[in-house]
This record gives sequence, structure tokens and C-alpha cells, in this order.
Amino acid sequence: MPVHAYTPNYTGVVRDRVENFHGNQIVYAGWDHHLMFCAAFAFPVPPTMTFRQLRDEVMAEGFEPHPEWPQIDWAHTTWLLNGESFVPQLDVALIDQGIDHKSLLRFQTPDLKGFQDAGV
Repeated sequence: MPVHAYTPNYTGVVRDRVENFHGNQIVYAGWDHHLMFCAAFAFPVPPTMTFRQLRDEVMAEGFEPHPEWPQIDWAHTTWLLNGESFVPQLDVALIDQGIDHKSLLRFQTPDLKGFQDAGV
């Protein structure tokens, strides 16, 4: 859905351009069916970071408070990148896998249904 300004010929300054993040890019990550988190987290990370670093270091900081985080079986986790099925390559840079500025990663853990099964 396009956004329409109330003022004719409005031109605003886009402040979330990748150039404004000092060599980083924003990557959003959300854990489907885990309602302890109301929305995807926004992580500013370098595009050269590997997927393993994103998952094990950066995402862990955001999702670790969830009691099911330590129980995740990464071998059975499924991923979506911008709404499309995605199989991450752990030791490949994010940008080389098509994960660029403002990409949305979502992951599902089929054996985990959220705190006290709240995500069922």
C-alpha cells in the first residue's frame, strides 16, 4: 500500500537509507509463533557478517530471554527471507546470500510452540 502525503509535492528526507548506518545494514529477525516478542528485532550488522555470527551472537542477544531459546534444534529450523523459503549458509556473508538492508528473516521452530504453548 503506497503512502500518500497530506501536503502536495511533499518530499521528505529518507533517514533509514543504508548510507546512514556507517557501513552496517539493518536486518530484521522474527521468531514465528513466539509471542513474547511482539515484532521482529532490528539488528544493525555489517553486510560481511556470516549467517552463523548473526544467529549465534547477534540474534542470541535479542532472543535469549525466551525460555525456549536454548532448546532450539537449528537442524530442524525453517527460515524465510523476505517471505520466501530460505536455507542459510552458515559461513557465508549475509550480503552474499541476498540478505541486504532492511531484509526480514523469519524462523520457525516446529518442535517449540512458544512459552507454555502460547504460539499454537
